[in-house]
Amino acid sequence: MSEHLKWLQDCSGAEPLPSRTRCPLCKELFTEPRILPCLHTFCAACLRQLEPFSVLGFRGGGPADSSSWLPDQPPLSLLCPVCDSEVHLPPGGVETLTTDHLAANEVLLERLKKEGLGLLCDLCNEGKAERRCNTCRANLCEFCCQAHRRQKKTASHAVLALKDLKGCSRIAKPIQCSTHPSEELRLFCEVCDRPVCRDCVVGEHREHAYDFTSNVVHQHGDYVRELLKCTQPHLGALEGALRDIEGVGRAVGERVKSVGAEIERFAAGYVRAVEEHRDRLLQRLEELKRQKESALHLQKVQLQQLLADMRTGVEFTEHLLTSGSDLEILITKGVVVRQLRRLNEVDYSVHAATDDGISFWPQEKAGQCHGYEMFGTIVTKTVDPTKCVIQGEGFHTLRAGRAAAFILLCKNSMGEQVGRGGEQLWIRIAHKDKKGCGIEPRVWDRSDGSYHVSFTPLEPGPYSVWVCIKGQHVQGSPFTLTVKSKLRKHQGVFHCCTFCSSGGQKDVRCGCGGTMPGGFQGCGHGHKGHPGHPHWSCCGRASENSECSGPLELSAPHSLLRTVAL
Repeated sequence: MSEHLKWLQDCSGAEPLPSRTRCPLCKELFTEPRILPCLHTFCAACLRQLEPFSVLGFRGGGPADSSSWLPDQPPLSLLCPVCDSEVHLPPGGVETLTTDHLAANEVLLERLKKEGLGLLCDLCNEGKAERRCNTCRANLCEFCCQAHRRQKKTASHAVLALKDLKGCSRIAKPIQCSTHPSEELRLFCEVCDRPVCRDCVVGEHREHAYDFTSNVVHQHGDYVRELLKCTQPHLGALEGALRDIEGVGRAVGERVKSVGAEIERFAAGYVRAVEEHRDRLLQRLEELKRQKESALHLQKVQLQQLLADMRTGVEFTEHLLTSGSDLEILITKGVVVRQLRRLNEVDYSVHAATDDGISFWPQEKAGQCHGYEMFGTIVTKTVDPTKCVIQGEGFHTLRAGRAAAFILLCKNSMGEQVGRGGEQLWIRIAHKDKKGCGIEPRVWDRSDGSYHVSFTPLEPGPYSVWVCIKGQHVQGSPFTLTVKSKLRKHQGVFHCCTFCSSGGQKDVRCGCGGTMPGGFQGCGHGHKGHPGHPHWSCCGRASENSECSGPLELSAPHSLLRTVAL
């Protein structure tokens, strides 16, 4: 597990926070602890060993120290080993990072509690520290302690043995100025917003406003507390978000488990359905095998019987012709001729066609099995183009501009309709007298062995129709069609009689041929020639939706056109 994940677990409460006295990298007590901008503390030496994350402003790939810094370049960046955040170092590098004095004091306290752990004297840096001056907050060896007591300035300071400090909860060392190491940081520069020493305020910060740290700590501490107060609610919100994520994760896991179970059930059911479909297909194939074997056996017995009858007839006739007398031949002639004729008329060639074309079509739909769509069927009969026929009125009543249609029925060699579709059809309709006057037919596969073919001839005259299946013409192909001209529209009135439609005028002619009393060419109800129901005045046709058969031009003064006007 990476340090980043461990840190996340620490923040979420899964594991205790790491020690405040040990470096997360070297796992040893802090030495010169430095705080990164992400607020994680490391030993300065450990930070110097890290490889830079960004090479801008950095010479080569060496340690991240101030000696490799180019001041005219952006800050060097590192990846925090704990949280994996990219942090930018100040221009001075690791050395100018803020020192974690709190961690240093905690290290000091831990060392005191563990028999000193080799603490050196803060004054001579040589002798082993045995005592501590609470006023100076310095660890002293025995020699420096005696000198500390002899000096008039420090003689009154309280000095305690280090072993007596093991029960303390906090201990601190004086923080010295980095610019003036002999001076302690006791003042705070308001302009620069950082602690300074006495030498700093008379030098670099001489014109800046400053005050003792004890006087300004409340103001700045309150500001930090306010920021902390604003930040603390985010902890609860983040913890809640983590709990929500965990809940969503559990829900996703449960949903995935549920869907996985559904997939397993679906796949298991599908496998069972496919296996059952397979068993049905194999059972069907076995039944076809038995049927074929039975049919072959029956044909074999029939052919054997026919062969025996044929041999008997041939042998008997040969013997009669070679050994019989004239009278015997004439007497036996009748029965022999009848048998030989019967044998010659037997059509045994059909018995040789025993193969109905058993095949497996994997892409053909086979219905459902336990709710699953199955594919794959056994086809036992192939299409015989010579047995296929055309049906419909499309070849009998053809008119230019009027849609026509016919049905193609696909049959096998036995003359039975094939109960499936998917055949390769080639249909062409072309005018015999006019080149380039072809018709593009529309074919609809009914998937039951029949095909609906529709077309619309635009020109009258003779047409040739080619219908082929698998490159072979069907029965009767190519066909010849005769397309008549467009229907003649009626020029008269569809009425009951001319007497009524003309307002009682008797001089109006009617195409029905009926006459009124007095010899007039009009027609009236119940009089001679009236058809007894409504009809067209121009031609006498009794069907309203029909073709006009009347004369094209009329020269009589009382013509049919007058009826139209009426």
